[in-house]
Amino acid sequence: MDRLRLGVIGAGRMGRSHCRVYANLRHAELIGVHDQSLHSGHAVAETNQVNFFESLDGLDGLIAAVDAVSIATPTPTHFDLAMHCIERGVHVLIEKPITQTLEQAEKLVQAAKDSNLVVQVGHIERFNPAYRELKHVVDGTMMLAVDLRRLSPFRGSNTDVDVVLDLMIHDIDLALDLAGAIPINIAAQGITAHNGPIDYAAAQLQFANGLFLTMTASRMTEQKVRMVEVTAPDAYITADLLSKSVSVYRSTIGERMENSSRGEKYRQENIVERIHVPTSEPLHLELQDFVECVMNEQAPQVTAQHGLDALRLAEDIRNAILPNLIRREI
Repeated sequence: MDRLRLGVIGAGRMGRSHCRVYANLRHAELIGVHDQSLHSGHAVAETNQVNFFESLDGLDGLIAAVDAVSIATPTPTHFDLAMHCIERGVHVLIEKPITQTLEQAEKLVQAAKDSNLVVQVGHIERFNPAYRELKHVVDGTMMLAVDLRRLSPFRGSNTDVDVVLDLMIHDIDLALDLAGAIPINIAAQGITAHNGPIDYAAAQLQFANGLFLTMTASRMTEQKVRMVEVTAPDAYITADLLSKSVSVYRSTIGERMENSSRGEKYRQENIVERIHVPTSEPLHLELQDFVECVMNEQAPQVTAQHGLDALRLAEDIRNAILPNLIRREI
């Protein structure tokens, strides 16, 4: 197979981005797009010079014409659309979160195993070059504590879901990837400020190996922040996922100096390493991984099981928050 025929279901913000990348991706051929909105669907199809498949019949027409699809529609539609594609032998990339419910996610994981198709979940931060370099730096290092912060203004947020499923879900996937395990203890608190779902959430996770991990997600913060900070016995490592930068602060070096007028003193010097981070678009890397996995019959970096694990932990965190949710109107 020299080129993979691809379709995109959903012509919203993420769907438009998927179309843009596929249209310029090596070994990929964008066939068309499907959306319930005629206006959005036609506009995206025209921009990328591909066919627009409208109505349910059009959806089946798109599925029949491609080898793989991206599903970039609202979360409640993920399960039915993904199962529809899998039943017809089409590989699927599903935007996060994998499904609306755990029961749906479990069924989808089983369907992926039974079909031997590639079913990838769009946890895009796994492909952020800053996170990738952070993983290289901490490889083999004893991590004592990890702090993940994801803060945004309320405007522009996805208010159909709470902040755990809107923002924290990204860091939940990163947390599970960094720890390589499921937490043994969860504590969490949250605030609602707009008379709706959780708008600010803080979670503390403890793992069997002693790792202590904290996550903060907010859509009440005017400054946009995407940070991962790792504390190790001999280093403090930071990754800014927005600026795509990684810094390593090594143990302090002390040097004794003689000073005749003031007596003995010490000079302390911090060693800071600035890690080179390649300039790459995370979505490009993610979709490239999807295409290559389908063509080479390989498992993707973010499988349906990873999507299920992230959704399950998100539900555990939400269940820990809701009984004690603080309500503040602003």
